[in-house]
Amino acid sequence: MAADTVPAAPTPEAGPRVPTVTVVLPVLNEADNLRRLLGELTDELDAIAQYDFEVLVVDDGSTDGSGEIAREMGARVVRHATNLGNGAAVKRGIREADGDFILLMDGDGQHPPDAIKRLVAKLDSHDMVVGSRGGSGGSVHRNLANRIYNGLASYVTARKIPDLTSGFRVAPAAALKGFVHMLPNTFSYPTTITLAMFKAGYSVHYEPIVVRPRGGHSKINVIRDGSRFLLIILKVATMFSPLKVFMPASALIAVLGVAWYVITFLTEHRFTNMGLLLLVQASVIFGLGLVSEQIAQLRFEQSEARQNPPSNDVVE
Repeated sequence: MAADTVPAAPTPEAGPRVPTVTVVLPVLNEADNLRRLLGELTDELDAIAQYDFEVLVVDDGSTDGSGEIAREMGARVVRHATNLGNGAAVKRGIREADGDFILLMDGDGQHPPDAIKRLVAKLDSHDMVVGSRGGSGGSVHRNLANRIYNGLASYVTARKIPDLTSGFRVAPAAALKGFVHMLPNTFSYPTTITLAMFKAGYSVHYEPIVVRPRGGHSKINVIRDGSRFLLIILKVATMFSPLKVFMPASALIAVLGVAWYVITFLTEHRFTNMGLLLLVQASVIFGLGLVSEQIAQLRFEQSEARQNPPSNDVVE
């Protein structure tokens, strides 16, 4: 008699895949803050069930054992042998991140970990979510400078930007990896990310947060980094929306040329070479703006190609 056949147990169906978020923390000599910050992060991230998290600490050449502390606390650590800059550390973190989303935050304890839950909750309806300080959280001169930067960036993007320089943000990893080659090696990387996301047509949401006093000393030099930051805004503006820079300059010079012509015609009854020179210069600047706009568009299409490489699948 044949032995009875035992039916195989049904294979349990796999549940929906849980998206992952890589939290990137660039640090430079933050040993005094890091242990407490990573402890808070662990508690907050464990309470968020909608995502799986990994913490990636980029040690930008610390000499106080910051990397060792992060490793002891369970974080994945990538180390630079020498200090390359805050932006360089962020770029390294973006490249090394394995998650579907990347959350950027400072390693000095200013960004509150308890706000992460609110930021990631907005990913259902927005592509990038930024923790917005609302013009507070710094010294008077820094807050004033940030308002100026916000105004310039709002003009370039034609969108209201309440906090251009906040480094506390979460966005799709594919988008950030596609833009990473554009980012500078300094503290101004949030500016480039913001303008690139708007240029690419992504939805950006600003979630109000209250920053905490930083531990230790700030690495930002107001005069050096402030002037460099203003130049970077202008450079980024010409990179993403050149006509927003060239058009006003062209219009101003054209108005001066016409005004000069009117004045000389009324006073000398003739058209001077200076008026003609100003009008020609206005035309040249406008033409440069048009060419730059086309170059910017081509550059951006290349960036989008990096985010969405062509498939090698053969369609039959």
